[in-house]
This record gives sequence, structure tokens and C-alpha cells, in this order.
Amino acid sequence: MNFAQDQLGPLLHDASRLVRKRFSQRASEYGLSSAQWRLLAVVLREGRASQARIADKLEIEPISVSRLVDRMEQAGWVAREPDPEDRRVRVIVPTASTLLIRNDLKAMADSVFAEALSGLPPEARAALIAGLASVTATLSQAICDAAANVKDT
Repeated sequence: MNFAQDQLGPLLHDASRLVRKRFSQRASEYGLSSAQWRLLAVVLREGRASQARIADKLEIEPISVSRLVDRMEQAGWVAREPDPEDRRVRVIVPTASTLLIRNDLKAMADSVFAEALSGLPPEARAALIAGLASVTATLSQAICDAAANVKDT
């Protein structure tokens, strides 16, 4: 293992933590906690999502998502609706007022990403994004393959 490989884990962890912290600082302008911002990002990206899907995306327990959704529903950020495909499931959707400020939220996110990448020249930014996309694809496939192997046994 070389120096770069030794540093990959800590650097990914630190970069992710610092981006989340910066998002948290900026999201507080809207009265959102870090967890609420992350949940809202999932719902806005997907349009509608079950609590189980949100829990999976946020890597938290479903009961924690339920409490988080309760608070966000009371604040008017999201609503629960019946799933048209499974009446036992309720999906989380952004409210009309959230959709009205979607572009503002996106602009805020874009500014955090621009700030994070500001120390890199354009070609290094492109290489970083391509490299992280490759890492994500490789590990996603490995996880799927491992899960399939477990099911086969």
C-alpha cells in the first residue's frame, strides 16, 4: 500500500464531514438542522421516498427518520402521502412551500460545493469528480455482488 492509499479513508471521511458541517452552517439560515437538510435533499432529489428508503440513504434507523419527518412535517417542509402502489406505505414528499424555494436551496448547495472545490483548478475538479464516481461505482458493484453471493448460499 502506498501513501495515497493510506490517506484515502481519512481524507474521504474528513472531506465528507467538513462538507456536511458547512451544509449544516448554511442550512441553519433556513432553520434546518443537518439531519433535516440531508432528509430534505433526499426527498427533493427523489420527489417522493418511503421512510425506509430515506433511512437507507441517510444510514440511520427508520425510527429516527420517523421522528425527523414528524418535526419536518410540523414545520411545513414535507408531508406524508399514501403510496399509490402500496397502501400500507406512506411516502414523504416535499410540500408546495418547499418546492417554491427549491431553487434557493439548490443555489445554496451549489455554493457549498463551489466553496469546497475552490482550491482546485478546473482540470483537477473534473479528475476528482470522475475519480469519486469511479470509486462509488466500483464499491457499489462489489457490495451488490457480495449481497448476491450471500443470497446464493
